[in-house]
Amino acid sequence: MAVTSLNRTPLYTIILPVLGIVAYLVIGNAGLSLFGLILAIVLLGNVMAAVYHAEIVALRVGEPYGAIVLALAVTVIEVGLIVAIMLGGKSNPTLMRDSIHAVVMLVLHGLAGLCIVVATFRHREAEFRVQGVNAYLGVLIPMAMLVMVVPNYVVSAPGPFYSPVQLAFVSLVCLGLYAAFLFIQTGWHRAYFLPVGDDDDNGTPHERPGKKIALTSLGLLIVALLSVVLLAKAIAPALEEGVLAIGAPLTLVGVIIAAIVLLPESVAAVRAAAANRLQSSLNLALGSAVASIGLTVPVIDLISYWTDQPQELGISPNSSVLMMLGFMVAIITYGTGRTNLLSGIVHLVLLATYIFTIFAP
Repeated sequence: MAVTSLNRTPLYTIILPVLGIVAYLVIGNAGLSLFGLILAIVLLGNVMAAVYHAEIVALRVGEPYGAIVLALAVTVIEVGLIVAIMLGGKSNPTLMRDSIHAVVMLVLHGLAGLCIVVATFRHREAEFRVQGVNAYLGVLIPMAMLVMVVPNYVVSAPGPFYSPVQLAFVSLVCLGLYAAFLFIQTGWHRAYFLPVGDDDDNGTPHERPGKKIALTSLGLLIVALLSVVLLAKAIAPALEEGVLAIGAPLTLVGVIIAAIVLLPESVAAVRAAAANRLQSSLNLALGSAVASIGLTVPVIDLISYWTDQPQELGISPNSSVLMMLGFMVAIITYGTGRTNLLSGIVHLVLLATYIFTIFAP
């Protein structure tokens, strides 16, 4: 994790959340200007600050709860960015789909692939718990297919859309699956998600922050998340304008959102991989994808209903094939409990293919 001290809170993680809120109140919405650039920099700093405080809380509560805290923090940031763009910019019915699709692909191939490469480059082979990773995939695959593939084949609404009743049902299914997954992860099968070598109750002890530090970080985490959401609302118009200005597909907005919210968690995951704790890396990576779908879809569904903004969920046929190929490769990669450098390279190649097809569909 990116935590450098458990006894002293870095000053930037206190200043940036407050600075972000003040900057939003003073500057407000910013287009493609110097002010917009400043707000974007402060936004990225607040993302790092938010995840720092989430890591402190995670260290206090221990595994696998730590990964859950990080995943929830990342999901709040993602929802905040999507809502800000929905309410502050032009109508973009594909924004949620593009963002969730990007999170799944960036996590499944980019972050997980990079972690595998880092872990195996340093240790030749890396171990993880098959039961834990299979639990992630067992929930992630049906949620991703229901949200992004099935809409192309239902007949209640024209095109890649769900009818309001269908979207409500899928939202409840995603929420229910995520709740069931949390019950398994924190209850009956908690040991599935502990790093290899750690027992359920007798794992290697790790230094934990004090109660006072943890509570302080919890409060600062809430302030940092509020700052991120406000700043996202301020720079939302500039983000869309910038993508259109360079002639890139609007789909790239969703990829940028996914990259922003995953960046700080990626640092924590790669560090865990370098320390030969690939299970912790996969908990962070795959947990983000599961939380992204399980929580983002119901929230955005409610907001789209209130604002009367339909959500185009179905991805294109070539994107569906590429996503299903990715899941097939993931099942092979995580089927034995051990992985090597070749597996990581294959996942990174699939990520490169996904990015390439955005610009050359």
